Amino acid sequence: MSLSTPSRPRLTAPPAGAPSDAFPAPPRSLRGRHRTGFWTIALAFLTTMAFGTVPAPLYPLYMTRDGFSTFMGTVVYAIYALGVVISLLLAGHVSDWVGRKKILVPALGLELVAAVLFLTDPALPMLLTARLITGLGIGMITATATAYMHELHAAHRPGASSQRFEIVSTAANIGGIGVGALVAGVLAQFVQAPLRTPYIVFAVLLLVSIVAVALTPETVEERLVKPAYRPQRISADHGDRAGYLAAAAAAFASFAVFGLFTSVAPGFVAGPLHHPSLALAGSIVFAVFGGAAIAQTLTGRLAAPAKLVLGLSAQAVGILALVIGMRTADLGAFLLGGVVAGIGAGLLFKAAVGAVVAMAAPAKRSEALAGLFLTAYLGLSLPAVGIGIATRTIPATTAMTWFTGILLMMLAGVAVLAGRSSRASRRRSANPRPEGAAMASGGADPGDQRRLTSGRPG
Repeated sequence: MSLSTPSRPRLTAPPAGAPSDAFPAPPRSLRGRHRTGFWTIALAFLTTMAFGTVPAPLYPLYMTRDGFSTFMGTVVYAIYALGVVISLLLAGHVSDWVGRKKILVPALGLELVAAVLFLTDPALPMLLTARLITGLGIGMITATATAYMHELHAAHRPGASSQRFEIVSTAANIGGIGVGALVAGVLAQFVQAPLRTPYIVFAVLLLVSIVAVALTPETVEERLVKPAYRPQRISADHGDRAGYLAAAAAAFASFAVFGLFTSVAPGFVAGPLHHPSLALAGSIVFAVFGGAAIAQTLTGRLAAPAKLVLGLSAQAVGILALVIGMRTADLGAFLLGGVVAGIGAGLLFKAAVGAVVAMAAPAKRSEALAGLFLTAYLGLSLPAVGIGIATRTIPATTAMTWFTGILLMMLAGVAVLAGRSSRASRRRSANPRPEGAAMASGGADPGDQRRLTSGRPG
């Protein structure tokens, strides 16, 4: 999902939605390079997102070695989300006028620097620094890589459906987050130097990715006269306040579940649930994000209201099963609840993105999405930090019970606001707006919605 500026970059690939005869087909050899480039960027994207969650199953080891609390573990995690937000606002849109590779290569370089920092000094200050740098790089990569993949796909298959792009970009983004935790957990469990080996492996993969991206064809011609730089604008005024608030609350709630499993859950599995296996911790994170990615892929043809209802229901049921598993120390219920909650979170976030795309005017669409992402990443960090603070004075199960209650109330609020927005949309149906209006109405142009609903947490 690209948070791009409204101005259109000069593309060497046909823009999304253009008819196949509007642009001459590129030579077969160049189309072959675009096909290879598509998969190259997809693998680099997956590698980067995976690297972002390498520390997730390792937090119990850091806590044991350094003696810091669950709260400090959530602070280490939250600093990563802060880096993503800063980067999205300051650099997520710059590739539209300087070119994709000029942002992707430095961003991958930041990830490589973070990997080296993890290896050179394992003390807490360096851990915090490395996580901040990781977030900065990922904020630059998520927007740029998604746009790059779409343009390479369009150049390779001009006029074809974007379904392959949607599936692959979703798998690289959401699925990559789960893959990183799984690989790190397995390596830490079965090889020596568990706090070093995963970073060595990903440092090599990141270095290969930098070389591969550098050899990929560029899809944006650099402008001779660049626009004056400004941070990404954010706006919540898009003619449907109830619909936008519903989408923002849905994004917050979805990412709160993702943040829980990449910060607090591994430590809880190793502690109160008495399952210290690092491979198990990584597998649980993988199952949650894998469920979200699969659900997003398989429900692409569902109507927006159906996605909303299914997402709300699955997340509510999943989070209840999760807290029951925690209170009864039942690993099976905990895992099942996590997977179901992950499926719901994936669907709910996809519905939120589609709603914002539908209600926002084209000239303000990036501002609307920027506000949605900012809210989502607040959801990724604030609840996890709140749980970490609470566990300093109350048991983790009690903190999770309160978290579940608050989240259920938020999901109920999403349903109420979405219903209000839908009723308002029906009242306006006598004079419909071209861009659609509401979260539950799904009125976006199908091409736009397909392009912008393969989204991610970061």
